[in-house]
Amino acid sequence: MTLTHGSAQPPTYDVAAPPATVLPSYDEDAPPPVPRFGLGRPSPDERFARGGSWVAALGLAWLITQRLLPLGGLPWFLLTWFVLGLVVTAVTASMSGGMVEVKDRVAASVITGAALVVGAAVVSTVVFVTARGWKPLLHVNFWTDDMSGVGPKDGFENGGVLHAITGSAIELGIALLITLPLGIGTAVFMTEIGGKFARIVRTVVEAMTALPSIVAGLFIYTVFIIALGYPRSGLAAALAISVMILPIIARASDVVLRVVPGGLREASLALGASRWRTVWHVVLPTARPGLATAVILGVARGVGETSPVLLTSGAAAFLVTNPTDGVMNSLPLFIYSNVRSGEPVAIERAFAAATALLFLVLVLFTIARLLARPRRSGRRRPALRRPALRRPATDTVKDPS
Repeated sequence: MTLTHGSAQPPTYDVAAPPATVLPSYDEDAPPPVPRFGLGRPSPDERFARGGSWVAALGLAWLITQRLLPLGGLPWFLLTWFVLGLVVTAVTASMSGGMVEVKDRVAASVITGAALVVGAAVVSTVVFVTARGWKPLLHVNFWTDDMSGVGPKDGFENGGVLHAITGSAIELGIALLITLPLGIGTAVFMTEIGGKFARIVRTVVEAMTALPSIVAGLFIYTVFIIALGYPRSGLAAALAISVMILPIIARASDVVLRVVPGGLREASLALGASRWRTVWHVVLPTARPGLATAVILGVARGVGETSPVLLTSGAAAFLVTNPTDGVMNSLPLFIYSNVRSGEPVAIERAFAAATALLFLVLVLFTIARLLARPRRSGRRRPALRRPALRRPATDTVKDPS
């Protein structure tokens, strides 16, 4: 750029010409591009390397535990296989990638192994309980009768667990009616309101999460039964269960509500909605699946509690549907009393009741998941019609010829 001074003419600038656009040349003899796989889609070579690493570790584990060292048990074999699998996976990953690839594959293997261990524990528990108590489950009277007039040595053709199933359902239903508004309301207060008192409430809730079940049963027994003079009943057991599951639901709901993006709250408030309408119509519907998970955790904690029910409800061999009318049996208490009897028939009936308890928990979890699904409106949105394009009006000039 050149600037000229000392003349009446305006200054002139020397501007370089823009570079010419050069198109890349296409090489017809070049090899085809190598396909790239995403993080969740490993290539065939990577799948072969991962599977081959664990197969090689399996052979090494058999050689070490069965031939070299006196470690013939199955737990030692599985533990050695897992450790050698991690080592071989790290070696194969270092051959094809860097340190990041090694850490990625080792972490994925550890997480997958932990998930398999948890799944194996759950499956083995269900299979063991079902295998020990499948004979009483085949009798219809096990689901339709109670234990009125049935002794611990009587056969499976007599008696059932209808009274225990009904008692557990009634007690858990009352406990959920008490804890759902209190737990979710406490979580909303801690998350949406805040303040110094919210910190105190959060500390109390976190401390009550580790509350022993026997303490909750003693609290209801001392206050509700001894101090207030009410008899042992299903209502007292429901109160004890609600004390157990209230901090769990409140703590889990608090964590879920914190995950809701703050931009949704700000957008609702910017549109003129009040804080209550924002929480009711924006925050809670967004966190519905997480709140259902919180309820599931509370149900899983309360449905299998034995000591609070033992102290507050008592055991009855007949069907009771009124939670305020005397003692009421439940599945955990029925299992405890039958196993404690020492009779083989009663113990097998207790395992059958444990299988029924697992089935009841599965049904409750399924109902909670269905209630947590987002609602779908039956009305279809009208299709947007694109406006017809109009040609601009142009002046036509006639040919003078």
